Amino acid sequence: MQRSGKRKQPQPQPSPPPKSVKTATAAEPYPHHRRPTPDECRALRDDLLALHGFPKEFAIYRSQRLNGLAHTPAKSEPSDGEDYGGPSDRRESVLDGLVGTILSQNTTDSNSRRAFASLKSAFPTWEHVLAVESKSVENAIRCGGLAPTKAACIKNMLSSLLEKKGKLCLEYLRDLSVDEIKAELSQFKGIGPKTVACVLMFQLQRDDFPVDTHVFQIAKAIGWVPEVADTKKTYLHLNQRIPNELKFDLNCLLFTHGKLCQKCTKRGGNQQKRESYDNSCPLLSYCNISISKCNG
Repeated sequence: MQRSGKRKQPQPQPSPPPKSVKTATAAEPYPHHRRPTPDECRALRDDLLALHGFPKEFAIYRSQRLNGLAHTPAKSEPSDGEDYGGPSDRRESVLDGLVGTILSQNTTDSNSRRAFASLKSAFPTWEHVLAVESKSVENAIRCGGLAPTKAACIKNMLSSLLEKKGKLCLEYLRDLSVDEIKAELSQFKGIGPKTVACVLMFQLQRDDFPVDTHVFQIAKAIGWVPEVADTKKTYLHLNQRIPNELKFDLNCLLFTHGKLCQKCTKRGGNQQKRESYDNSCPLLSYCNISISKCNG
């Protein structure tokens, strides 16, 4: 018996978009913004290195990168006589680095170092920090500013870490991928993308590019991101565009330059000493906007 029903005609499928057309994604918010180029990144790194030399406060992390110490077990506590961070042949613990980064938020480098030293002096172990009242932690870190907020963040992070892992240690992060590390650290209340990126770059020796106020302002001034970019999209864009092998040096140098050069910051009244490089500032040649706007 023959079937009399008509066969359905195949429906036309929509044509795929041309491969050459890029659309913005979460990982690549500005696919048509071609700056910075790898050559531009390398040239700016070299220019800033010639101007400033490599910043001393980051030299230990640079040495560890060159010596390939990313997976060397860390001491959770410095031994007697060792400074914060320790010598170049040992690793600063990830937990120490995370707390130090929290304390560095919205304050000067010197104040954040004083706050960390005061905290470690008052409470020899992180177990002691977790056991005491928040007010005691606030008193220890008051010199770093925003003591109630930072104390609550530190206490919450330690409590969550102990509940999840059974001990106050973050060394397990060294064996995880970048995405896994971001997922782990982002679970802690008050730990934002910039803090995570700093831990990735310094303590974990991964190729990441944190965007703080200085880096953000300079990136806009020299046209590395569109004028409408915010810090989150600037972070995503620069991590896509800057070659991995240049990220560490370039980030440290841009941060340092932003603190020192009056022409490359829009912030006034900063307590840290600034230097004026007049027209010798190497970033002026990268600006694609007027000098007056670059000066802020």
